[in-house]
Amino acid sequence: MSNVREFGAVGDGMSDDTAALQHAIADADGVLEFPRGDYRIARPLVVELAEHGPIALTGRGGTARLIMNGAGPALILRGTHTTTADPAGFRPQEWQRERMPTISGLEILGRHAEADGVRIEGVMQATLTGLLIREVRTAVHVRQRARNLLVSHCHIYNNTGVGIHLDQVDLHQTIITGSHISYCRLGGVRVEGSEIRNLQITGNDIEYNNNRSHKIAGEDDRPTAEIFIDASRGSVREGTISGNTLQATYSRGGANIRFIGRNAVENHKTGLWTITGNLIGSQENNIHLTSARGMTITGNVIYSGHERNLLIENSRNIAIAANVFDHNPDYGPLELCTGIRLVDCVDCNLTGLVIQDSQAGKPTIANAIPIVREGLVELVRCRRMNLSGLQLLEGTPYGIYLEDCHDTLIGNCTILDQRQPNLMQAALRWKGPGTGNLVSHCRLGTGLTGAIIADAQITQSGNLIQ
Repeated sequence: MSNVREFGAVGDGMSDDTAALQHAIADADGVLEFPRGDYRIARPLVVELAEHGPIALTGRGGTARLIMNGAGPALILRGTHTTTADPAGFRPQEWQRERMPTISGLEILGRHAEADGVRIEGVMQATLTGLLIREVRTAVHVRQRARNLLVSHCHIYNNTGVGIHLDQVDLHQTIITGSHISYCRLGGVRVEGSEIRNLQITGNDIEYNNNRSHKIAGEDDRPTAEIFIDASRGSVREGTISGNTLQATYSRGGANIRFIGRNAVENHKTGLWTITGNLIGSQENNIHLTSARGMTITGNVIYSGHERNLLIENSRNIAIAANVFDHNPDYGPLELCTGIRLVDCVDCNLTGLVIQDSQAGKPTIANAIPIVREGLVELVRCRRMNLSGLQLLEGTPYGIYLEDCHDTLIGNCTILDQRQPNLMQAALRWKGPGTGNLVSHCRLGTGLTGAIIADAQITQSGNLIQ
């Protein structure tokens, strides 16, 4: 093990340690230790793995701080990996010199408007663990080809850009786990312009990633999300968002989870994802999917959406099961509405959902933006939809609203309004043309104008009207 003090680093927070630390990286024995101290640098420290060989940078459990006083990343890991993760695709020198570079136990603090944290380029098995990265632009920036990235047990906090940015990468087998990612202005985890497979985001606390705490003029309307997957260029498939807490302060155009695919008839370029076991709340739209295909949203608690809890557009083959959509009763009369909206979707299944709206049937929080909503569940221009076992309570103005929908099955659902006085107009409102529609074995409350109001052709069987 080498010590950066042996190469002339001072660590007093005042001296420029850039040259000494770069010297240490070049000539260390592989494990480079930063003793307790504040190491000020003026330009990026570059680790050229093909030249330096395997390396681990460690800050003794977080007692060492790297202060980036210049523009660019504090640390750059650069490799030469250009193939897939298949064992047959590796060159011997990659295993000899570039395997698993590790950065652990360091704090990286930005002290320049254009400072960043860690950049990873062309690296196989980069491992970041136990880091605190704050007050930079982008905390972790991954570019080019990479494989088997692991970000574990890190604190990424109060950054003006993105927490973890997968930016124009060819990236497979990535795990982001056990980390706090919060107060990053342009998103917690953000994917753009990339080809990605096997991305796992599990067991994290990802919160408040928008402009509210930064107060940068003119940036309030820039769309952001705790997890932002943009596949309008590239494709992003085969991933998991599981066991996370994803919460936010409201931002215009904001979401907790946002997927943007490509507007294609068959190949939407994002999908084959599971969103399961998360707590998701307090954004304009909690989950927003556009042009996605082949996704499951199961076992989540989703609450307090300023616009919708779940908004899905131009998507297909989406399974939404066993979720609770609710508001927080701790706030008493200060409530937000709940609800699901699907537009131009095909072959989706909604089952086993519990959805309860606010008592007022509208947002009652001060300064909340008024919304135009037709029901707790809204389907617009959808085909071959299956809704079963839903419990919809306190819908305003309707429980389920359908417009120009065909081949839709609604079965074994409970749609009631228990408020006094009753605010629900009807349990079901079917507007516009539609064929092949069935409502069977449902318990439907009689609203102010009836139980079912329909323009479309509907076959009814075995329903209980109350």
